[in-house]
Amino acid sequence: MKTRILTLVALFVFATVSTAVAQDKKINMKESKVTWTGYKVTGQHEGTIDFKDGKLEFKDGKLVGGMFTIDMNTINTTDLSGDYKNNLDGHLKSDDFFGVAKFPTATLTFKKVVETDDNVYRVAADLEIKGSKSRVAFDIELESNSAEAKLKVDRTKFGIKYGSASFFDGLKDKAISDEFDLKVELKF
Repeated sequence: MKTRILTLVALFVFATVSTAVAQDKKINMKESKVTWTGYKVTGQHEGTIDFKDGKLEFKDGKLVGGMFTIDMNTINTTDLSGDYKNNLDGHLKSDDFFGVAKFPTATLTFKKVVETDDNVYRVAADLEIKGSKSRVAFDIELESNSAEAKLKVDRTKFGIKYGSASFFDGLKDKAISDEFDLKVELKF
């Protein structure tokens, strides 16, 4: 009888502990996407970039973490075509911008996650680009097996100063905004 009670207690404790274990949900790489928008005085450019890997971490059904790797070699301008597109893609991949030959990936690692509303979380994360890390904050909204987030990134925090009026005088209409936008759509 004592053995049965101990067995039942052990099963109850195991069941309770196992429900509190974090669950990783890998993103669907084909259905998840990142779109970017970069701004300059005379307009803007838009494009995409692909994930190399990524996951969200949940505990008791709540978002508690995440980690994503971006393949910087996949920078793709979508609002241009032909030589203009090829030139901008090449320039963004060059050392003037993201230096993808030396830094082929960028990473985003969640450091703090706070639920602010039903299925809406405020995230503080470390973003690493070109070997430099900077903290970014953004909201992520979850729905079923998908999530969306929008981030503003200051490229100068990663040593990307090309065309920045914050660092160079006399650029006039050739100046490029220090910030660019990322819209992230995840499927998992």
